[in-house]
Amino acid sequence: MGPVPNPDVIVIGGGIAGASVAYELAADRAVLLLEAEDSLALHSTGRSAATSIPGHGSAVFRALTRESAARFAALPAELDAPPFLTPMRIVWAAFDDDGERLLERDLAEWAGEPDAPRPLTAAETTAAVPGLRGARAGAFSDGAAAADAIGLHGAYVSGLRRRGGVVVKGARVERIVRTGADWQVTAGGRTRTAPDVVDAAGAWADDVAALAGVPRAGLVPHRRTIAVSPCAVPPGMPMLKDAADRFYSKPEGDALLLSPADETPCAPGDVRPDELDVALALERVEEVLGLGLRSIRTSWAGLRTFAPDRDPVVGAWAGHPGFHFFAGQGGSGIESAPALAALGAAVVTATPVTGEVSAARVSPERLVSAR
Repeated sequence: MGPVPNPDVIVIGGGIAGASVAYELAADRAVLLLEAEDSLALHSTGRSAATSIPGHGSAVFRALTRESAARFAALPAELDAPPFLTPMRIVWAAFDDDGERLLERDLAEWAGEPDAPRPLTAAETTAAVPGLRGARAGAFSDGAAAADAIGLHGAYVSGLRRRGGVVVKGARVERIVRTGADWQVTAGGRTRTAPDVVDAAGAWADDVAALAGVPRAGLVPHRRTIAVSPCAVPPGMPMLKDAADRFYSKPEGDALLLSPADETPCAPGDVRPDELDVALALERVEEVLGLGLRSIRTSWAGLRTFAPDRDPVVGAWAGHPGFHFFAGQGGSGIESAPALAALGAAVVTATPVTGEVSAARVSPERLVSAR
């Protein structure tokens, strides 16, 4: 099952989205993965805070994250890799009227979900986070995990190659043309033909679609800033998330990973952290934890790309068969990757979709009115 010169499927994009769906497709298809950059996982995957959090994201993403749990457990043996998840506690805390209102909304939305975070009183919230001050209410989950995003991505790429897939880096797509029942993709000065193209180009997914003459899905990249501040992390410190989504923090050895939870719309590109956002993260976390945070060891920014309804976009527009979006993972690309990749592979190969999330729920056709 050789993928050269003309594979069964061309996957565009070498981040976690492209690597995971390419691996699943390569079980019974000849797959070629094209990455524009000279390195894989450069813009989003390699800059992720790398967590798996019950209650995070839209209802669709929460379902995909739940479904990914069993797959995460099986993947290390399948991919010959160490475990990708490390159990972690997370506490949401509300500090003002907005936080209490939003926490109440979230708890109502989570109600009935098997892994739903449970509510905490002000006293329970304070007791759950060493040094916390000013909390009015909160929520707690011990079902969260820190994720090895780079390890997961690398294992998917290695698994893809073992299945006969080929990865080509430095192959920016220049032209995509429909020819009969196939698509011709020109990248890195070479043209390949395949009946199916998977657009897993993340922040660039709509631009890739436009190259193919395919309608955009309305995908918008957003900048997310992360910094690391050295400090004496108290024993038992959980991940802390502001219920009003103004910051979060997570222990990282002898430091705290911090973010102002910013979502600034931006053009696709190699984004850099804004100094004001870094300062806001430091200020907000220090205000509620009082750890003496004064300096930043390092900081970076990554891209989170959302569809208008903040659900993933998987599949083809009517009238454009064979050109499949696999994009819009927002901030849930790592935690939902195993289940979403299986769903995406089923959509591309027109095989039955199993699980809670249907193909129709993530199809670009749901976005017709938004378009």
